[in-house]
Amino acid sequence: MAMGVLVMALGLILSSLQLQVSNGAVYKVGDSAGWTTIGNVDYKKWAVSKNFQVGDVIVFEYNPQFHNVMRVTHADYRACNASSPMSTHTTGNDSITIDSHGHHFFVCAVPGHCQAGQKVDINVLRAPSVSLSPKESLRPSSDPKVATPAPAMAPPPSNAAALFGKLDRIILLLVVLFGSF
Repeated sequence: MAMGVLVMALGLILSSLQLQVSNGAVYKVGDSAGWTTIGNVDYKKWAVSKNFQVGDVIVFEYNPQFHNVMRVTHADYRACNASSPMSTHTTGNDSITIDSHGHHFFVCAVPGHCQAGQKVDINVLRAPSVSLSPKESLRPSSDPKVATPAPAMAPPPSNAAALFGKLDRIILLLVVLFGSF
């Protein structure tokens, strides 16, 4: 009997965790133009038009023969100084998951590119303290050009499957440890 209560409690805990899982939006920096100096892309204007959240993925697509991506401090961003980057990306298709609130500064370290505007400030605001109804959400759609409300409590299938896969493993572990129910 106690084992059944334990398993039910564990199931409730994992179910509540499932509701908190969020699927980060994916943003291609510069949209169709990508990460470039060609075409006069205004990365500042691009960034302020987005509602970045922790868990979002920022994708830098570029020709690695001509560009790179360096994460830098605010001071280095302002000065276009990439001599001491916090991280360096050079594949031409770099996906960076935003893992904290605040500003995340990126520049191209190729001489003259940052000065020409190839830099971006990804600002992740803290979630608002007001509660949203289950029908409301501040999450943008996966299409960066269209912001549509999404159900706030509908977890993405891939994350839900991962959680239920973990639940199966936990139940199996409990069965092995405590015997059958």
